[in-house]
Amino acid sequence: MLKDMLARRAAPAGGAAAAQGMAAAPLRRGAQVEADGEAKPVVRARRRRSYGVISPLTRHILTVNLLALALLLSGLLYLERYQDWLVQRQLDILTTEARIFSGALGEGAMEPSSDEFNEPAGTLSWTLAAQMVRRLGDTTDTRFRLYDPKGKLQADSRVLSLAKGTRVQIEELPPLPDGNQLTQLGIDLYNAIVRALPTRDHLPVYAENRAADGSHFPDVQKALNGEAATHVWRVAGDAGKQDMVLTVAVPIQRYKQVLGAVLISRSGSEIDTEVREFRVNILKVFGGVIVLTVLMSIYLASTIVRPIRRLAAAADDVRYGHGRQAVLPDFSGRHDEIGDLSQSLRAMTSALWDRMDAIERFAADVAHEIKNPLTSMRSAVETVQLVKDETRLRKLLAIIADDVGRLDRLISDISNASRLDAELSRAEANSVDLRRMLTMFKDIHENTLGAAPDEGEEGEAGPPPVTVEVELPPASRNLVVPGIEGRLTQVFQNLISNALSFSPPGGKVVLAAKVVGDRVEITCTDDGPGIPAGKTEAIFDRFYTERPAGEKFGTHSGLGLSISKQIVEAHNGRIFAANRTDATGKVLGAVFTVQLPRG
Repeated sequence: MLKDMLARRAAPAGGAAAAQGMAAAPLRRGAQVEADGEAKPVVRARRRRSYGVISPLTRHILTVNLLALALLLSGLLYLERYQDWLVQRQLDILTTEARIFSGALGEGAMEPSSDEFNEPAGTLSWTLAAQMVRRLGDTTDTRFRLYDPKGKLQADSRVLSLAKGTRVQIEELPPLPDGNQLTQLGIDLYNAIVRALPTRDHLPVYAENRAADGSHFPDVQKALNGEAATHVWRVAGDAGKQDMVLTVAVPIQRYKQVLGAVLISRSGSEIDTEVREFRVNILKVFGGVIVLTVLMSIYLASTIVRPIRRLAAAADDVRYGHGRQAVLPDFSGRHDEIGDLSQSLRAMTSALWDRMDAIERFAADVAHEIKNPLTSMRSAVETVQLVKDETRLRKLLAIIADDVGRLDRLISDISNASRLDAELSRAEANSVDLRRMLTMFKDIHENTLGAAPDEGEEGEAGPPPVTVEVELPPASRNLVVPGIEGRLTQVFQNLISNALSFSPPGGKVVLAAKVVGDRVEITCTDDGPGIPAGKTEAIFDRFYTERPAGEKFGTHSGLGLSISKQIVEAHNGRIFAANRTDATGKVLGAVFTVQLPRG
């Protein structure tokens, strides 16, 4: 059998204002009750984090941006390929110079040989060769050394021969230090960075004390065998720096006869200077880029951090009970994620205030509705103690029993209404066939209520039953909607029960469904007295009740239509009511319309 409908029509006794007056206003969070009963705000200590000048988000942005630049800088400062190219270029230049010089020696420093058979090319004059080496040493920064076929050093452009066999070693002194402390600081910083880069430990060590013997130079040995050879050495420099020395050895030949070897060496300081200048230019560009990156990062962080801080502060104001005057800032004009966040927070805060207002109204309405049967029960209980007549006593006990039943129904309906939001949010939507559902209601009504008319006293026939009819479109029209079948069943069960309770004997309740655009529209029409003027919206309020004349008082809680509206709106639909009238304006009954989106 269908459940009794939770009602719809009539002016509520006492009204909402009375309910508000009878219900104690709930205290907001952040207030305490003093002994005199007045609510006073609680002073809460705000525990805001202090992030200092630079917020964590700003630090994260700076770290990410600067780390990428630092990695790029380290790669550029390494410059291994560029340095190798410079080394190879210097070796090629030295090789060319060595070949030119060896050719000049093979032509300009020769003496006729006494043994023309064994030495047809003649012999090399080491005196003339030493003079040529010394002249070249004056004009270039390259060191020239000559070795005889046995590998013995015969001439060195860095050694000045004086009278009586005295020799003077010639060394180029390093430049005097710059008196500018800032420049020196930059040089020291650069040397420290260079020392942190991969070293030249893989290069062989250049030892000057071995220079007198060509056997210690693999390049000289190859040159005495008729092959040109190059080599890169390392030598300890200033401040722990490892300098390079480049050597090239070529044979001195005449008519394919090896007369000796030329060893040319040059310091790699020129290469280091070019690399250093390149690195300094990189550092200058990097300095400008890093300043620009820091400024842009700070600007980017400020456009993120400041709005978030303002939103957090406003949220704390709401949390600590500043009331509706704590308004969250509106950043929707930014058209970005921060703007979306502010819009969502503002909408959430507005929804929270609406929910708090609804809870307050619900609490006041509940208090009012519960107080009515309690007041009636209290009066009956007090009267029972004074009444001696059995008949009146039984009537008072019946009143108490009715009020207890009314309280039980009221509390059950309130419990169901309070759980409805949570159930709707947790349940998963499925496809609901409204054609099958509406037909099922008709079949249930025919099988339970429409089997036969009730019999009155002395066997007389009772009033004719109210019939239920269903009007559906052709089967080809889809009446499937997404939703929670149990809750939608509750909606239509409430509407049908409500229509049956207001329909006169022999009346008719019509359920009709049709497709309107992207929605399915269901109407429930009855032949009752209709809806009082101006109450088409109020009948959906909580605890609003108006029952047909003669119906026992207190059998409905007034939550049925309110719950139905809540369920329909949770399904993105709408429900509304109106009166059916004829051409003269006479009310023929009420019609309730439910619109649901199609699946």
